[in-house]
Amino acid sequence: MIGAVHTAGHRPPLDTLTVGALALAVAAVSSSAPLVAFAAAPALAVAFWRNMLSVAVLGPVAVTRRRAELRALLVGPGRREGLYCVLSGVALAAHFATWMPSAKLTSVAAATALGATQPVWQGLIARWQGRRLPAAVWAGIAVAVLGAALATGADVAVSGRAFAGDLLAVAGGMFAAVYTALGERARASVSTTGYTTVCYGVCALILLVVCLVGGVRLHGYDGGTWLAILGLVAGAQLLGHSMFNYALHRVSATTVSVLILLEAPGAALIGWVWLGQLPRPLALPGLALLLVGVAVVVLGGARAGRRAAPVPVPVDPPPLRD
Repeated sequence: MIGAVHTAGHRPPLDTLTVGALALAVAAVSSSAPLVAFAAAPALAVAFWRNMLSVAVLGPVAVTRRRAELRALLVGPGRREGLYCVLSGVALAAHFATWMPSAKLTSVAAATALGATQPVWQGLIARWQGRRLPAAVWAGIAVAVLGAALATGADVAVSGRAFAGDLLAVAGGMFAAVYTALGERARASVSTTGYTTVCYGVCALILLVVCLVGGVRLHGYDGGTWLAILGLVAGAQLLGHSMFNYALHRVSATTVSVLILLEAPGAALIGWVWLGQLPRPLALPGLALLLVGVAVVVLGGARAGRRAAPVPVPVDPPPLRD
């Protein structure tokens, strides 16, 4: 996540390196759902390991460079911000506990597209907080809801398992929005390294408890499954986010948010070529409509933000991608 401040209209020109970083980021996040579907391990266990291994990578850096900040967040004057970090980790655990099982129950295409409803929930949270939503955002929400209804309706006609996966994916998008809203509060004064270390650590701890209580197997997987888990850590969890954050110094957060929607067709293509998952024909129009609606929400919200704040604006973090 990024907490820097840029002046609207004064970003450096787009270069080949930034375009390559964006392409790499889209490819990295597009691999998430196919890797989850491929892994021969319970979804909750995969969710635990991807967060635990991410903490193993980020933790030493945080302890070395951000020790004073971590102490302030836990026992010092930054305990309020620390609480936001912890609550964000709880929401992230709920996101992974719903979205990742959805990738095993429904198709990769449906899980990814329905999980991409996060900006819709983000808009509704903003309205609940008292912010006015422009007409374009409400129109986008309506289109996205209609698309989701068509897609899930097509799945319920096929199997109850797929429909349950669709509902979990939608819930995953909702919890991702809560995670981002809480993270926004924390990131107002907490560094990226400090925030992600606490947040991922809390998330991993919650998922570990859930796995132990539920008797979910955490070991004994084959080599291919461990490679899939490592791919999730290196790809969607670390590389994808890093490349999007790098690109934010040359492109707007809105552009990044719309580009992230390319994860849905990218994941569908990988799922088809690698796993032989061809999206259900009746679900395709609904998924396409859903993505159009989400894009309208993102663009409409950004346009309203520019009218309200034409001076230097904070660069919001891109939506959580799995």
